[in-house]
Amino acid sequence: MKIESIVTIKKELKHLPKEDLLALCLRLGRFKKENKALLTYLLFESHDEDGYVASVKNTLDELFETMNTDSYFYMKKTIRKILRQIRTYNRYSNKKSTEVELLLYFCERLNSLTPSIHRNRTLSNLYHRQVVSIQKKITALHEDLQYDYTIQLEEIENHK
Repeated sequence: MKIESIVTIKKELKHLPKEDLLALCLRLGRFKKENKALLTYLLFESHDEDGYVASVKNTLDELFETMNTDSYFYMKKTIRKILRQIRTYNRYSNKKSTEVELLLYFCERLNSLTPSIHRNRTLSNLYHRQVVSIQKKITALHEDLQYDYTIQLEEIENHK
């Protein structure tokens, strides 16, 4: 089966009646959890980005609370899982400010973990890669947001 381009699919979707579009969306939502999550975001949460960020932060809090901190090995696995989820949530939103805000929150939570992630080289490097990534992403934002997020990042860095 040859997979068509987005342009071709868009042209074809324009010609479909409303009922057929609805059926296609529902069928798409049945196949993968990510498709259903994206449809949920687009239908219910895309109009309230602040609410979306708050709900994602609550989800991240739950993941951090259930983290096994007995060993750095278990911490690494969970932290990487959390980071993967953040990337997924960012793909739904497509807004750079949301991405920066979630990554800042992630780094803030990493700094507050006990035992400290800075005693483990792998976790410390992961943290520093995220800080560098945040700095790059901040430069693409509006000047006012750049200033606010830069101050937030400096505060997180100073609380190590």
